Order: sequence, then C-alpha cells, then structure tokens
Amino acid sequence: MRFVWAVAAFVLATVMIGAGIAQRTIFQGPRTETTAISVEEETPYLLIDGAVLNQMPGTQTLRAQAEGDIFASYGRTADMEFWLSDTTYTHVTSTGDGEVEIVVVEPEVDAIAGATPEAPAEGAAPEEAAADADAAADAPGRSPVGSDLWLDEYQQKDLLIAPLQLPAEMSVLVAADGTAPAPSRVTVTWPLQTSTPWAGPLIVGGAILMAIGVFLYILGIRHARRKRGPRRKGLPLPVTEPIDIAIDGDDKGVISSSPASRRAVASGRRAFAVLPVVAVSALLFTGCSADAWPQLAPSPTPSPTATVIAPEGQQAPAVTKAQAERILTRVASTVAEADAALDGNLAETRLEGAALAARDTYYKLRATLPEYPAPAPILSKPLEIVLPQAYDGWPRSVIAVADDEESKTSSIMVLTQKDQWADYKLAYVGSLEASTSLPDLAPSYIGAPAVEPDSPFLVMQPDQVAAAYADIINQGEASIYYDLFEVESDQLRTSIAADRDRRLADFNKTAASTGKLEFSSAAGPQAPFALQTVESGAIVAVNINEIDTATPTVVEAVIKVADNPPVKTLAGADQSPTGFETTYSDQVFFYVPGPGSNEKIRLLGYSSDILDARVLP
Repeated sequence: MRFVWAVAAFVLATVMIGAGIAQRTIFQGPRTETTAISVEEETPYLLIDGAVLNQMPGTQTLRAQAEGDIFASYGRTADMEFWLSDTTYTHVTSTGDGEVEIVVVEPEVDAIAGATPEAPAEGAAPEEAAADADAAADAPGRSPVGSDLWLDEYQQKDLLIAPLQLPAEMSVLVAADGTAPAPSRVTVTWPLQTSTPWAGPLIVGGAILMAIGVFLYILGIRHARRKRGPRRKGLPLPVTEPIDIAIDGDDKGVISSSPASRRAVASGRRAFAVLPVVAVSALLFTGCSADAWPQLAPSPTPSPTATVIAPEGQQAPAVTKAQAERILTRVASTVAEADAALDGNLAETRLEGAALAARDTYYKLRATLPEYPAPAPILSKPLEIVLPQAYDGWPRSVIAVADDEESKTSSIMVLTQKDQWADYKLAYVGSLEASTSLPDLAPSYIGAPAVEPDSPFLVMQPDQVAAAYADIINQGEASIYYDLFEVESDQLRTSIAADRDRRLADFNKTAASTGKLEFSSAAGPQAPFALQTVESGAIVAVNINEIDTATPTVVEAVIKVADNPPVKTLAGADQSPTGFETTYSDQVFFYVPGPGSNEKIRLLGYSSDILDARVLP
C-alpha cells in the first residue's frame, strides 16, 4: 500500500509542478506591449504627446533609431508646443481608441519677420517679406540641445530611454540637430501585468508531495525487506555474526559483534536518498519570483502628511526643483567662465539687470587693476529653496536659495526667462543675513503667483519699496517710512552708515576746508520683482543706488582721487575742479507682509557693488 501512495504522490507532484511551470512559461503570455511610430513626411522635430505615452499603464520605454546622434527631451506639452510654434514639426497624438494619429503642424509664428505666415511683419515691403521667408527657409534650424525649457534631455546613438513615467500633460520631443529630419522609426513599450499568483504555491506544493512520495517509497522498500525470508522451519544453522568490512590490517576477517557499521551504512543510504529531493526543492524555490505568489498582505498605507493645495485657477510652476538645479548650474558655470576671461558678452548670456551691471563694472576694474577682488561666485548646489512663479506664459521667473557649505553662507537669487526660446538669466543676487528667517513659501511643485509692481494687496506696493528704504537710509528716524520697516536686525543700514563714516573721515583728513562729501540714496533703474508667500505677503527684490558726491568748496581747489584706484579707473581721471560722483548698486531682498498683518517689512538679504564713477560737469 505504501508503494501505491508513493506513486500517487509522484503523479500528483508532477502534475502540480508542471502546472506551475506552465503558468510561468507557455501560459504566461507576452511581457510587454509595443507601439511603433512610423513617420513618412520628414520634419526636423517629432513631438510625441503624453496621451500616446499613457495609452497603457506603467512605465514607458522609448526607443528611436536613425543615423548619427539622436536627441530627446521631455517637458510640459504646452511649453513644448510654444517652443515649436515657429517651425514645422510632426505631432503624434492618440485618437482616444488606442490608435496613433500623426499630423504635420505648420508654424504659427515667423521668428524672423515677427509675424504669422499669412501676414508679413508690420511695415515690411512684399519684396522684403519674400526675402525674409527665403532666408528663413535656408537658415539652419534651432538646436534643441541645452534648452532651459526641458525637464530633462538625452543625446546618444540608437536612443533608448527607460524607464520613463511621464504624466499625460507631458510630451517627448525627438530630433536630430534641429535641421536634419527627425528619426522616422520610434517605438514606445510598456510592461504588461503578467503575475501568476498560483505558480509558486503549485511548484512548492508539488515539491513537498514529491518529498513525501520519496519518503513513502523508502518506507515501502524497508517494509518489503523485513518481510523477506523462509516461512517454513528448516534445519538448525550455526549462529553467525556479520563481518566488519571496515577493519583493515591484521584484524581483517575477524568477526565483529557490533551492529554500528550496518546502521552507519543504512543511514548513509537514507541520507543519499533524501539529498536529491532537498536539492530539487531548493532549485524550485529559487525560480519563483514575487509575482508568482498571491499577495495576501494588505497594501501599506502611507503616513498622512500635510497637504498643500494650489488655489483654484492657479497656473503651473515655471520650473521643477531638478530643472532649477540644472539651470542654476549652467548659470554658475557660464558666469565663472566669464569672470575668468573678463568677458562681458559671455556674462550677458546668463546675467541681466542689476546682476549684469555689477559684473560689467568688475570687468572694467579688473582689466586695469589686477588685484581688484573678485565678486562672490554664483552658488548652485546644494539648492535649498526653489520658489517658481506659477505662470504658463512669459516672461517667467523663479526665486532660489543656494548654500555655500565652505563659507556657511547662503545666496538668494531671481532668475528670469524672457521667452520660450531664451535661457534663464540671473537678474538679482544677494547674500542672506545669518539670522534670516524666510517666510512660509509654497512648495516647488505648486509655485507662487507673481505680485504686480503696483499691487495694493501688501502693506507697501513693490514699486515703492526701493524709494521708501532709500529715504530711510537718507533720513533715518525722520523718514515717514521708518516705522514700516524692521530696523533692529537691518545689517545693510548699519554697514552703509559705518562705510559712510569711514569715507567721510578719510575725506576730511585732506579736504575738510576745501571740499565736501555728500551722500544720498535713491531707487535704482532696475524694475522690482515680487513673488507671493503663503501668508499673502511677498518676497520683493529691488535695486537701490547709493551716490557719493565730492565737490570743492573754494574756487582754486580740486578734488583728487589718486588714492582711490576704482574711482580713478571708472572716471578716467585722478583729479577734477568740479568734483566726482560715485555710484554704488545694492541688490536688496525684502519680505513685505500682506494687508492687516502686524509684521513690518523685513530685510532678507543684499549685495553691494561699485557701479560707476564720473567727473561732474
């Protein structure tokens, strides 16, 4: 009967193991689903819509094949369509029923003539419009490499991007170099859910049954051996003992009375019989992955976190944090290269406004004064705070705070992108005060709307902050704006006052009886910039100019600046009978509370640089 049960266990084990293996092989089906995109008409760009990428659930794998290097990037669909608005491109979309639709899109904007294709630029003659159109057709296309608009980009031969997991509102741009035709063979692949939850239990259960069958088979053999022998009583035989074959040497052939050897041999045989079963079971276990088992445990529930909800109708943030890090790294690298070469044209590709004006002055001074101290480098990593403007159009901006781990200082910056084809440029930069506490800011994935310069929804309009602060510098407590600003922790006013006292003392050493030195402050020429904070306040960046005017008080006197090399270099003279005017530029960041707040306008950070010097007429 034991043999019968053993054979039944073997048969059932074979069926179970075979069924489990079949689920993982011939019955499993395909592991991926692929959609091929074949483009017949040649265009320099191929835009694959997010709806195509999300036809199937799960991550996406994109592959493009063509001769030479292939470029691919992804970003918000609206941004990419704006970037392509002045050129012809192929748009791959989904019809909604799983079919792929390929459409060639003609340009909406003529980047050269500044008009739609149907209407030439205002005031342009027909001949000029035709010439511009011919020049545009012959001109090389715009390269997509390195645009600040992309969330990420890739460039390689036989392009393969895996894994992607883009939402429906994002798209992928594929191109060669912006001039040559884009790759015409592109595939998008998704993994399929091919879990076989009963394969593991079947294989393991079959292995256990096979082990039981082996055990029953061994018991059957043992039982059969015990039942062998004569059933009738025969002649008496002498009692014999088993020969111990394990004894060597002189003792060989001596009869042993110990049964230990027989037990050892039998035990060895049993161990040998069980070993293959254990080995086979181990092999079966190693072939079962997680998707071959039923998921009996409930899915883990994430811990609740504070949720920040974007206001209804708010537009998308200008950049992501990863995108801001990449942009700021490019800005820092370009500015560092420009500083080393004293190249103002190169700096202008990544700087504008007050930041560019300060750098241009430095290049003029450094060309004549090799020992003139270099400005602080642009910090890019680690990026601690990113507050992008929530805006779908242009220009769009972002406020960023980066730390310098060596000097234990932080920089606050404003970067602006003029249009969809432009790079982000650094417009304002300042050092944060050591004890600065920033107001509550929206997370980077939500962003914040910009505050208009003349907005009345703050305790002071952004376009009035620079003039009000300059008035406090000039008049101190006598200023009508004095009580609106937090002055106790204001290090900028303290440093300005100390610097003016030092310069006045130096001037009076030689010119107290023949000249005078006057100080004044005023709002600078750069426009203010403001982004809203969580509590309806705003971070406001402004430009303030400090002006020193040295003039003679007697007719025969002259003002000399020979001992002031920066002023002498910028003014182009070392003395003047009419005097000198020196301008310093301050880039200042404030927190301006919302209406009804008990807080005061608070200084966050600043930077000061000499801007210009001239001989008075």
